[in-house]
Amino acid sequence: MSARGRRPYLLLLLSIVGLDQATKWLVDRSMDLHESRVVVEGIVSLTYVQNRGAAFGVLSDAQLPYQSILFSLISIAALGGIAAYAWRLPAASRLPQSALALIMGGAVGNLLDRARLGHVVDFVDVFWGPYHWPAFNVADSAITVGVALLILDMVLSPGPGEVGAGVGAPPLARSE
Repeated sequence: MSARGRRPYLLLLLSIVGLDQATKWLVDRSMDLHESRVVVEGIVSLTYVQNRGAAFGVLSDAQLPYQSILFSLISIAALGGIAAYAWRLPAASRLPQSALALIMGGAVGNLLDRARLGHVVDFVDVFWGPYHWPAFNVADSAITVGVALLILDMVLSPGPGEVGAGVGAPPLARSE
């Protein structure tokens, strides 16, 4: 299928980037750093934090030399590999293509933050009592959902030599 058949996946990717950047801009403009606002009492708050590390704050306190550049280069390399893989997949493979678009959209959203700010803006704070999940954002959510969809596709797709089509597989062609 041509590049035209991949347009929905590009639109999904761009939508994730746009939504991610818009929400981060709103948080940055309307909240002070470390300010927290309750969304659902005892479960979810909006808390403005700056993540200098990797996903979910891993290595955020590491103080590595050129840390932002290092994480940016890793993101660019990953994006290149994912884009090459997505291009090799048939455009008709909707589930894996959508999953890869979500992952790439999230990666681009966080990469834009690193390039522009030197850190990633995180703001969704999910917790239960004293247990807190690391703060995250729309980009992180898109990456997580994309990975979950890829796993689902792998589980539902047939293995080599098996008959049938998984959720993300294109329909089987009939030989006449």
